[in-house]
This record gives sequence, structure tokens and C-alpha cells, in this order.
Amino acid sequence: MNKTIAILATDGFEEVELTSPLEAMKNAGFDVHIVSDKKGKIKAWDTDHWSEEYDVDKTIDEVNAEDYNALMLPGGVINPDTLRVNEDALSFIRDFFNTKKPVAAICHAPQMLINAGVVEGRKLTSFKSIKQDLINAGAKWEDSEVVVDQGFVTSRNPNDLPAFNAKLVEEIREGKHERQHA
Repeated sequence: MNKTIAILATDGFEEVELTSPLEAMKNAGFDVHIVSDKKGKIKAWDTDHWSEEYDVDKTIDEVNAEDYNALMLPGGVINPDTLRVNEDALSFIRDFFNTKKPVAAICHAPQMLINAGVVEGRKLTSFKSIKQDLINAGAKWEDSEVVVDQGFVTSRNPNDLPAFNAKLVEEIREGKHERQHA
């Protein structure tokens, strides 16, 4: 069965945190769409400077979670900070959690999950600078290269991408999970 995955991103995503999972998912045979808050292209951030532009396949207002088997959220500082105040993006994210579909987030991307109201009681990890924000939102934060909580995959930074990508693909193949958290 073919799986279709959404990568939700906008200008300022950390380039390798989109390109590496994208490649891993395509290599696994998944159809992957870059979904954004704008049409055309989005510009990547590479460590400390602007980088390449990437084509947007669909805008948030053209899609819904029913169209996809899973959601992947790349980090970067600018990207999640922009999307965390976009109500359409937050609604899109919430719908994946409500339907128990796999969601993966790396680095700063869990900031969006705080605003979406979906981290309370969930085990996860993130870039260290947002650890306290996640704990304050009720998450069970741990310092590990990859944390999986019932189809919800998180990692800390680009160094964790090999483990992140492997778990991302595994969870997408497994499909929906019945989440049970305190």
C-alpha cells in the first residue's frame, strides 16, 4: 500500500531536517508532499545562512489530515516560530494527533506542538533550548537521539537524523497507533 506523507514547513526550516527525512521517506517508497503556508517556493536555512529554495506541493488550505498517512515537521528557528502562530497549521497538526496517525518532529519543531496543545503527557525530545518550554507544557522530555511514543517520533538535532529517519519510516509503515498517555 502506498503511503502519502506531508512535510509541513515554511521559510527558515533547517535544510537538512527536511531534505534528509524527505530522501529517507522517498527511498522507502512513500509519496511525500511539502505543505506550506504559501504557494511557490520556501527558502531553507543551512546552519547559519540562507540556502536553497524548495517547491511547495500544496498549501495548508488545500489539504487536510485525511489526505495523508503521516506528518513530518522539520525544525530550524524561524520555521516553527512562524507556523506556531498559524491557526490553519495548528489545526492541521492537531488533526494528525486526533486521528492517531504518525507524527515526527525534530529540533525546534516541537514548538508548534506546544501551541497545538498536543504535548501534555507525551514522551519526547527536542533541541535543548526548548526543553523547558515543553516541560512547562506538560511533556515528558528526555535527552535521547530519538524518542518514540505511540507513533510520535522526536529527535534533538541534525546529528540525530539517521536514528530519526529510521524510526520515522518504521512508524509510518506501522500506521495508526492507539495513544495511551497519563
